[in-house]
Amino acid sequence: MPTLLNIQSSPRGLNSISRSLSHDFVTAWQTRHPDGKIVLRDLAEDTLPYVGVPWITGIFLPSDKHTPEMQRALAVSDELIAELLSADEILIGTPMYNFTVPANLKAWIDLIVRPRVTHSGPPERKGLVLGKTCKIIIASGGTYDQGLPAAASDYESGYLKRILAFIGITEVEVILAGNTAAVSFGSTTVEEHSAQFRPAVLASAR
Repeated sequence: MPTLLNIQSSPRGLNSISRSLSHDFVTAWQTRHPDGKIVLRDLAEDTLPYVGVPWITGIFLPSDKHTPEMQRALAVSDELIAELLSADEILIGTPMYNFTVPANLKAWIDLIVRPRVTHSGPPERKGLVLGKTCKIIIASGGTYDQGLPAAASDYESGYLKRILAFIGITEVEVILAGNTAAVSFGSTTVEEHSAQFRPAVLASAR
């Protein structure tokens, strides 16, 4: 039974382009995998802690040396990593904030990128999370498609690809849904704006 880990970070709810397109992806994925399982991790609803000293110290100590504070900090990380390792495919739906990832998605990344668990040390070594694919839907106020002058300001796509490769996920597809400012300023609707990106999203839900 294939499993899809659906990670959503936008706080906009029904007004979110990334969530609208992610819903399209999930619907298409369910159609193609009727026996599949979907695990939702909503980072806007389930607030994650930021990495702190108990986590940083605890990851380098054996479990029998963990303090209660370390155990609590690592328990969240353990849960997120278990979700990741159990998935066959990952979907990340996210906005672009100031040319990169929002804080809640960065918190998730910091908690799942863990030495000896999801990566093996220096960047030149292979990651430990193998055999998975990832689709990323990025909604941005501006348009950052390759070939445009603004493309150089898209630090989010490259960062997500790099950090996923670091833990072993190298089969990554990014769909850029740009110019969402048109929705914010009322010149179009979420549905109308999403429609232009829907074919690419549906095609990626293999």
